[in-house]
Amino acid sequence: MATLSCHWSPPTAIRRSLPAISTKLNCFGNNRRASWIRQLGFRSFSSKLSRLPDDHRGKLNLCRVKEHTVSVALTIGLLLSSPSLDWVANASPPGPVLPDLSVLISGPPIKDPGALLRYALPINNKAIREVQKPLEDITESLKVAGVKALDSVERNVKQASRALNQGKDLILSDVAESKKEEGKELIDKLALGMEELRQIVEERNRDAVAPKQKELLQYVGSVEEDMVDGFPYEVPEEYRKVPVLKGRATVDMKVKVKDNPNLENCVFRIVLDGYNAPVTAGNFVDLVERHYYDGMEIQRADGFVVQTGDPEGPVEGFIDPSTEKIRTIPLEIMVDGDKTPVYGETLEEFENNSASSQVFWLLKESELTPSNANILDGRYTVFGYVTENEDYLADLKVGDVIESMQVVSGLDNLVNPSYKTAG
Repeated sequence: MATLSCHWSPPTAIRRSLPAISTKLNCFGNNRRASWIRQLGFRSFSSKLSRLPDDHRGKLNLCRVKEHTVSVALTIGLLLSSPSLDWVANASPPGPVLPDLSVLISGPPIKDPGALLRYALPINNKAIREVQKPLEDITESLKVAGVKALDSVERNVKQASRALNQGKDLILSDVAESKKEEGKELIDKLALGMEELRQIVEERNRDAVAPKQKELLQYVGSVEEDMVDGFPYEVPEEYRKVPVLKGRATVDMKVKVKDNPNLENCVFRIVLDGYNAPVTAGNFVDLVERHYYDGMEIQRADGFVVQTGDPEGPVEGFIDPSTEKIRTIPLEIMVDGDKTPVYGETLEEFENNSASSQVFWLLKESELTPSNANILDGRYTVFGYVTENEDYLADLKVGDVIESMQVVSGLDNLVNPSYKTAG
């Protein structure tokens, strides 16, 4: 996948103990945030780009979409006097990483941004997670060749159905009061869908499993979202007057691709996660609404990183017209088990609050990176994931133009929007 990220932070204590994903949105700067991918954010810089099957369904508007597309994490990196990313191309990460990551060396990494977004929600309901996990595990079960995979899928479905039957009341009890009716409907649809999936398996219709799995996980995700009643915490006082994303938002990024005859224009869908990086995600949404990235070229594309956001001239970030100074944001790190992010904390000798507008996607992970880990976590704030057409990020070249970025949902979650006062 590819990660969109911002800020640098050393490999410190383990943050989110969730596996690495493909395309995260990270932000560069001398702020970095460690995030063990329970989140998307500006400070964790980690994720790979999974190459997808060559078969495709045709074209979606201006961009063809490959079948079985995997969501990508778009790590936006805000680059302001940040260290070089050349180290990414080297196989071995800095020394402190492996000891810190040792507990994560077990099991395959989660590579589906959809799953990462579900796990990243600030909820604590064991019952719904026990329904979710076996449904997520169907992805691994389907890696077995032929209809033999269906034996494992059958076990997954039985486990999920049993968990739902036993945990319905506990699940519904955590749904926000204003969303109880919607929660009941979703749980009913989930139960019916699992029965339909059971029949699909019984009929040995392997091709129908993945689409039904996706549908069921969408119901699970919606139930989990309904458990979040308002924004779960307050950002520190010093950041309450800057743009803050209290929740999630979705952005479409349309890119003009110059040198690919099969791909002229492509729209990448990005989900921004303000639950885990509200200041970083808020800054990005504010810049998108200012049309800051419209017309900007891809400035680096070397097989490991795709990068943009550096304005023309000597300035290395966004100049806020209200202050006539570069607007910078802090490193945000959501530590696994914590309820609020850590701000501006790093163990290395770098400025810690210098991210502004430069963003990047990390396309490849070092082959020596432990499973369940990634080389960006602990270094950059991860605040979003590419969930559509992420496989085409690797096709972008220096000089390809971002025709537009547009917020398509979640703009009402942005507080203190400075774009509204732009001159």
